[in-house]
Order: sequence, then C-alpha cells, then structure tokens
Amino acid sequence: MSMSYKSRRRWSIFLLLVGLPLYVLVAWAIMGALPRLPILIELLIYAFLGVAWALPFKNVFKGVGKADPDETAETE
Repeated sequence: MSMSYKSRRRWSIFLLLVGLPLYVLVAWAIMGALPRLPILIELLIYAFLGVAWALPFKNVFKGVGKADPDETAETE
C-alpha cells in the first residue's frame, strides 16, 4: 500500500528534523569509538554513511518537492 502525498510529506519532515540528527549522532559515536583510520578510508566511510541513511527512505522522499497530485486543479 502506497502512502498518500500528505503522509509522505509529514514523514519526510519528521525524518529530516528528528531522524537525521539522531543518525548523525549515532554515526559520530561509532566513528569516535573506532581507532584512528587513514584519512581516505575515513572519507569513504563518511561518504557511505552520508548516503546510506536515505536509501531505506527513498520512497518517502520521492515526489515530496512537487505539487500535491491528489489536490484537484482549481479553474477560474
């Protein structure tokens, strides 16, 4: 069952305002617990972590920036 535009929009705002900062804190804690790695490996890990958080939520963010397709067009 697909989500409506309004529910996708609400979930995307929640994920960006609450989920992403929590994810950053968890990623930061994990990277802080690891021993110091070479800079290029750290860069690759941070790049992967920066993209990996959004992959499970691809369908939530899809089309959120566009006009509401469920809303009927008003004619004058």
